[in-house]
This record gives sequence, C-alpha cells and structure tokens, in this order.
Amino acid sequence: MRVWLRHSRSAIALGAVALMVAACSSSASDSPNGSSGASSSDESSSAETSSPAGASAAGLEQVTVQVPDDLRAAPFDAPRTARVPQGWTLSVWARTPKPRLLAWTPDGALLVSVPSTGEVLRMQPTGAGPQEDVLLSGLDQPHGMAFAGSTLYVAESDQVDAYDYADGRATNPRTVAAGLPDARSPDLRGAYSHALKSVAVGPDGAVYFSIGSTGNVSAEDRTATPPRATIMRIPPGGGPAAPFATGVRNGTGLAVAPDGTVWTAVNNRDNVAFPEEGPQYGQVVPDYVDENPPESLAKVTPGRELGWPYCNPSGGPANLAFIRDVQTNADGTKLDCAALPPVEQSFGAHSAPLGLGFVDGQLPAPYAAGALAGVHGSWNREPPRAPEVSFFPWRDGGLGDQQTLIGGFQGDDGSRWGRPVAAVVSPDRAVYVSDDYADAIYRLSPP
Repeated sequence: MRVWLRHSRSAIALGAVALMVAACSSSASDSPNGSSGASSSDESSSAETSSPAGASAAGLEQVTVQVPDDLRAAPFDAPRTARVPQGWTLSVWARTPKPRLLAWTPDGALLVSVPSTGEVLRMQPTGAGPQEDVLLSGLDQPHGMAFAGSTLYVAESDQVDAYDYADGRATNPRTVAAGLPDARSPDLRGAYSHALKSVAVGPDGAVYFSIGSTGNVSAEDRTATPPRATIMRIPPGGGPAAPFATGVRNGTGLAVAPDGTVWTAVNNRDNVAFPEEGPQYGQVVPDYVDENPPESLAKVTPGRELGWPYCNPSGGPANLAFIRDVQTNADGTKLDCAALPPVEQSFGAHSAPLGLGFVDGQLPAPYAAGALAGVHGSWNREPPRAPEVSFFPWRDGGLGDQQTLIGGFQGDDGSRWGRPVAAVVSPDRAVYVSDDYADAIYRLSPP
C-alpha cells in the first residue's frame, strides 16, 4: 500500500548553517578537466583524468570544502578539496542517505528523490540550516521530479504520478502513465538494469519521461510493450504515452531548454567491439572501449532515433556521426547509421551523466545560460573517468562543448570521495548538487 504523507524526521545532521568555502590554496587555473565518465550504467557505480571534451570556462581553483561540525561524518571526517570557478565557494549544505535527483518547489523548498527508500524529501532552507520532512513515502523507486505550475510530477520505476502541491504538501495523487517496466515486470523476471526513470514537462504541458533499456545490449527492448530504451511523451491535457525518441539506451538526464526543446543525456553501451577492418575487427579491445562510444547529449525531437543497440556515436565532442555496431549490426541492415542525424554534444565514454538541467540567467557569466549535468564517473574504465558537475554553454539554440563546473572528487590514484548526481539552480542563485556516494547536498555559490 502506498502512503502519501508529510512529517518531520531527524535527518543526518541537518540543522547547520551552510558555510562557504574558503577559496584557498592552489589557484590552479584548471585546464580542461575531463568530463569524467562513468559506466554507461547509471545505477552501477578514482584520480581525475583529462577528457578532450572537458574544459573550464573561466579557470578553476582548488578550495577546501567547508563542512559544519555536525555534518562531518565520512567522507567529511577528513579534509576534502574540490575545484570550482575562481572566487566561487562550496559547502556541505545537508547530509541525507543516497540523494538522487533534485527539484525546487514553487515555495522555495528543495525536493530530493531517494529511490532506495521510496521517498521524496522536502528540505526547507532556514537560517539554521535545512529542515527536512518526508513529502512522499511508500513509492516505488521515485527518481525524476518536475513541476508545471503547482502540479508536481514524480517518476517511479513503474509509473508516473501527478500531485497537487501547495503549502508544503503533495496531495490528490493520480497516475498519468502506468504499467512501466521494472524488475517486477513478468517478462523481465527480475532482470532490469535501468529501472530509474526521469520526467520533464514541456512549455505546452506535454510530459516526457525516460524508459531505460533492460541491459547493455537487449534489442528486444525496441519491440517491447511499452518499448524500452525510449523517451516517451504524454500529450498536453493527458492521454496515452507514446514513444517520442527511440534507441535511447538510458536517458536518465532529461530536461527542457530555455527555448522549450527537450534534451537527454544518455548512458551509452559498454564493451563495444572494434569497428575498423583489420586484425582487431569485431574484438573487444580495452583501449578502444575506454574511449568509445561517447555518452550522448542530444536534442529530442519527434521520432528522433539515437541508434542503440545498432549504431554508436563516434568522434566529437560536438556533431557526432553514428557508426555501425559490428556486434549487433555488422552488415548495416538493422539500421542505416549513416542516415541518422548527428548527436549535438557528448561526454567522454563511460561518464554516466545522470541529472540534467538548464540555467537561464540566474548565474554570472560565463555560466549565465547553459546545461548543468551531474557526471557520476565510470565503473569499468582504467583510468577511471572522474565524477564532476559539467556545464555546457547555451549558444544560438544549441549547446557548446563540455566544461567542468565542479571537479576534484577523484584522486590521482583513482579513489573517490564523492559522485555527483544532479545540479540545480536555486531561487537564491546558487547551485545545489546531490551526491549519492558521499550522502550529501552541496551548495556552490558565485562570488
């Protein structure tokens, strides 16, 4: 039985004033810092490695992350440093177990989805630190959240629900998309790698949500009911959901841009075979797999085809062409990869981009307009792709190349202390970042 309620609870050490980061020590003007790459599987899971796609718009400097005394449980029982834009500050704002995606409410509270507990938390900023309540509980792996006015949409593993939001409460639940696949679906028999779903609402009221693939290569997803590896669309005013984009292996990042277009950040496949003629053709070559295929950041248009599992993006960082997957489409008859429109932008292979959102004028230049993406970092690459928060500048209706907004979560030996999931801009014009590895919410403040 599902229960919708709101009550106070004692969270992990919430109640401290969020302190600013002292911009300290090494003023390292960060040269491009890799868009780290996590496994293409966002639900799997450290030295920061450079990526040709990564860069810093205005130079980064190393700072000590400031942590209130009562939030100093591991990994903050030891000093931690990060790289942020020069003059910006970073602090631990809250601690809570396994936070995932974020959304700001109309009344200025931060919603945090926690799939592992079936809850959506509401964190109300106060002078003494955030006050945490449980807004919704008893849900099935709630993940994506989006507002359309006072209507809150929440994507669970098996359905998308809408609520009326007012006075810090979510009421009148109704299901707008049901029967979505998860591990309990009879035809999947408990095997489903990408159950977490995201949701976004277009300016016309259409609702978009992601359905991830069953696994790394599972072509049967394309003919399933409903089809998996898709971005689905519910028409304005309601109605049955229908595929809007296909061949989207795991479009966990899903957001609406300033011009009303829909974008997705995609976790592409692992262990792709070497595609060029020669002695290594058709073999899984580690050096090739480490850099291929890039993760896609694509504009989602009606009927868009992103190729999986028959075509893989190649090249980049921008305008990536598709090439045949020689394991699944050796003769090119499954799908004509050369006919697919190029992918607009990309992350390094195995970056595992998760949360995606847009900023439109709330931050100072050069970060005033663009996309923010939480990069979870690789699980299957050597050296590992590093976690980070990435920024893609918005230019003339498209996105420029990837830049690092927050880096330094990974040491030179590949060990990690944090893995960002999502980044959103707050009403007070700061960036709030969830981290399900450090069990933390960070606040990044411009000067």
